[in-house]
Parts: sequence; C-alpha cells; structure tokens
Amino acid sequence: MCGIFGVITTKSDAPSQVFSGLSDIEYRGYDSWGIASFIGNSFQVVKNIGFLPKKLTLPKANLSIGHTRWATHGGVTVANAHPHLDCTKKLTIVHNGIVENYQDLQKKLKGHTFVSETDTEVIIHLIEERMKTEKSLLRAVAVTFRSLKGLNAIVVSDGKSIVVAKKGSPLVVGKSKDGFLVASDPNALLPYTKELLFLEDETILEMNEGLSTYGVLDLKPFKPSFQTVDWDYSASTLKNYPHFMLKEMYEQPQVLRNVLQNLDGIKDLAKVVKKAYGTYLIGCGTASYACLLGVYLFSAIAKKHVNYSIGSEFDYIEDYLTDKSLLIAVSQSGETIDVIEPVTHAKVKKTTIVALTNTLGSTLYRMADIKLLLQAGPEKAVASTKAYIAMQANILLLSFAVAGRLEEGARIVEKSAKEVESVLKKIPQIKKLANRISAADHMYILGRGLSFPIALESALKIKETSYIHAEGFAGGELKHGALALITTGTPVIVYVPNDETKEAVLANATEVKARGAFVIGVSFQNNSAFDYFFEVKDTGASSVIPHVVFAQLLGYQLSLKRKINPDKPRNLAKSVVVK
Repeated sequence: MCGIFGVITTKSDAPSQVFSGLSDIEYRGYDSWGIASFIGNSFQVVKNIGFLPKKLTLPKANLSIGHTRWATHGGVTVANAHPHLDCTKKLTIVHNGIVENYQDLQKKLKGHTFVSETDTEVIIHLIEERMKTEKSLLRAVAVTFRSLKGLNAIVVSDGKSIVVAKKGSPLVVGKSKDGFLVASDPNALLPYTKELLFLEDETILEMNEGLSTYGVLDLKPFKPSFQTVDWDYSASTLKNYPHFMLKEMYEQPQVLRNVLQNLDGIKDLAKVVKKAYGTYLIGCGTASYACLLGVYLFSAIAKKHVNYSIGSEFDYIEDYLTDKSLLIAVSQSGETIDVIEPVTHAKVKKTTIVALTNTLGSTLYRMADIKLLLQAGPEKAVASTKAYIAMQANILLLSFAVAGRLEEGARIVEKSAKEVESVLKKIPQIKKLANRISAADHMYILGRGLSFPIALESALKIKETSYIHAEGFAGGELKHGALALITTGTPVIVYVPNDETKEAVLANATEVKARGAFVIGVSFQNNSAFDYFFEVKDTGASSVIPHVVFAQLLGYQLSLKRKINPDKPRNLAKSVVVK
C-alpha cells in the first residue's frame, strides 16, 4: 500500500527525480513520506508526516531513493517514515510489505540502535550485520531477504549501487539514457523511459553503471528482459479537470467503446468458459461487485452457473478447485495481494487462470494463462470509476459471448455508452440532490437481480468519497431486518430497471416511503413512490452501467459539499499490496 521510487544516474538530479516520481504515485495513498540522498560518504534524509509539499528544496546527488508510507508497523510519525538508515548512516532502505517474523529477527540483533517501531528498520540492521561477513551489498541483501517471512519488496543502497529484491509486492525497473530507475508503479517511470523490466518474484537486482539480475535463492544470474511500452503519460495527468475522479468519469463513454475492441479476446475466452468444469470469479472491493454481477449476467444471459467469491475469502473455500476449473481473477491494478495469493494457490492445482486487469505487466497479468486487459487506461482516483465500468462491460460481453449472442451484447454496450454521456450532462441535477442529502448520517441503496450488485457498488462509492455511512441491500431483505434502520428523512436510493424486478422493487420503494424515507428513484420512468426521480433510459442488461454512473457522480458531488478530497479518501489506498 506504499509507493517506492529510486534513481541512480550520471546526472546530479536524482533527488528531484525521486520527488517528482513520488508525486506521481501519490494517488496510491499514504500518510508519511521521505527521501534519502547520498551526499559525500553518507545519506541525508528528509521526511515528514502528511502529504508531500508542492515544492521541496533538495540537494544535488546522483543516487536517491524515496517512499510514501501507509502505517502498518508503528504509528504515523516522522521516525517511522521511510527511508530508514543503519547505525552508520551509510546504508538506507525503503520497503513495501510486512515482515511477519520481524520480532524474532530483531531479537537476534545485538548492539544496534533502533529509532522507529517498524519492521523495515529491522531489515536494514540485518543487512548492516551481514555486511560484516559478506563480500558485497548484493550478497548481504540476498541472505537477509531469504530470512524474511511474508510478501515484501525492498530497495537498499550503500551510495554506490541500488539493490532491489521482491516477493509478492510489485517493483518495476526502468532504463534511461542516464541510468536506472525503480518504482512500485510503472506509470511513474514514463516521464523518464518506456523501457521497463517487470520484476518476477524471488528476483534480486543490482543497479550501478550497469544492471545485473539474479535469483534471490541461489544468486544464479540471468538476462533481464526489458520491454518497450507505448503508454501515454499524459493520460495519467489531470489536464484541465479539478480532480482525477471527475476526469475519469468523463472518460467512461470512450472506455466502453475501447472495451468493444476486446471482442476477439472475449470470443476466445468464451470457448474456455464453455469447456471449464466450474468457473470462478474473484475480486476485492469494487472488483468483487463486478464479479457478483457476473453471476447474475451469466445466469440471465448465458443460462450458465458461475461462482463468485471475495478474493480475501477464496483461500478458505478453494479446496474444490481442480485442473479442470477456470479462475477469472479481476483486479484494476493486477497487484491486489488478496487476489494474487489465491491465484498462487490455484496455480499449484493447475487451475487455468484468467487475468482481467487494467495493467499490462502486472503480477496478475504475468501469472495468468489467459490475459484480457480492461482497456480503461490509467486510473488514479482511489475510488474506482472507469475501471469498474470496464469490468462490467467485459463481463457482460463475455456472458453474451458464451450465449452465442456477442453482437447483441456489443450493441447494448454501445447504447449504454450513449446513455452514460446523457447522465454526465445531468451533473447540475445531481449537485442539487447532493445538497439536499449531504447532512445525512446514513443512506441505503436497494436493488434486486442485476441491480443488487449495483446497490453494493453504489454504497461503496458513497462511503469512499463522502464518508456517509451507506449500505446496499437486496430489496427482499428489507423485512428481514433492514427496515428497522429507516427513519423519517433517511435517503434511500432505489434502482428500478425495466426488467423482471421492476414491480418488486417498486413495492420496496413504497415500503420505505411509508416509514418516512426520502426515496430517490433511479429508473427509466417516474413513479409516485419516488420523492426524487433521476431518469436513466433503458438499455437492457447494460442499464447497470449508466445506473452506477449516477452513484459515482452523487458520491463525487457529496464529497465536494462535505469538503472532502474525492481523489484521496482517508485511510484508503489505490492498490492494496499488503494483507
């Protein structure tokens, strides 16, 4: 859940490059930051809690590493912020992950001074100790890394070189004309190079005048395989928008049309789904709701049963996987640890893995047997919008492809793209609604059938962006407990599509209205049960796409009204790479 950026260059601007790189990955979320630069014969460190400043005066140096941290071990303090130094101040480290056995390792260290509460500082003192007997920094880091339990990525330097090792947590190396760079996010490297090396697990790498790669277990060298990416860095900048979330919502019609370029890959995947003995969809957070939507879509359209699980829970129910099973793992970043871990276990059983991800070269992408990119482009707001829309569209098209009706699916996705454009033109209407309900402490969203996962995703968007307690319910659950939560004035959003759930959901709207709720109807037509009506034209099964855009826009407007930064919700990170 942290950001890493490091540079070794023939120029003297390494610290400023690190500062710029960390600024580019701010969207991942953090609560403190720090930069270490090698000056003379030791490291100078500047660090603080809170966000990076707009400007920062930094020394000249040709080697620097930096970090943005989410607190895991130890609170949010300057002392706990990375980078950390050894006792001599000649070694420094930044680290993503959790060292599960750090307390046992720390007990073995004698004569070292600890200034933080972090597991990371234990690593650098272990390396310092190893340097007394090992012949090189590379070997000292390798031996230390083997002793760490858990999924970790570390970047260590002695001022002459940078050594990188990883297992589980992502790291990417870039090669520029002036040297080498390392980052936890490939997009941060694009201003400097498009020659990227996506590091595999159990890899250790040393950068100085050149670059050398080895297996961390045996230090056997191997030739690194750089690839040239054609990504557009400007696509990940704000341009003229006040927030990334707003920009990314406006990009959604084009994203849906981009997804329609996936049709050949979707056709091929449909053949695999038809042959599989058990198909499973897993994801976390927003992606999990896209997977749950897939259960309904496959049932309604393809008349086929698929299974769904939250990624973090799949470890406990995956015993039924076989070499005939198909596991479709959905993740915007392709680095979500609660998805990567069950995929790793599934591969042991020789289950076929499909990656539905937004990130070329990500861990999930590399692990998968079959790869399908979301086609959403860079997404930087923590609250996912366009990546979720792309997940919806890809899974919808896959269900139509399995049914042999892919052209029909493509037509309604195009219709939904036009309807999303229409919804985006109604921001003034949604702003008025946000003003009306922004003081609410609680909000509820009801749906049935295809709209039930949309209710869950809508609640998540409102929680993330406005900090209003929001819950999504299946309409039929009202009388089983949820109705007790409805009081006079409680905002209740009700999704009423033109499908078999229409009459039942309208009955739910009437029930909550009778208890005093302020009923917000999102539907293709108005109804007397609604206190507020937001029209979304019927686009068949793809109506779920413009429906959720309504909730995205409402969450955004609520965040502005409540003076919250919609791009950086408190306590949340864009890519969750720590369990």
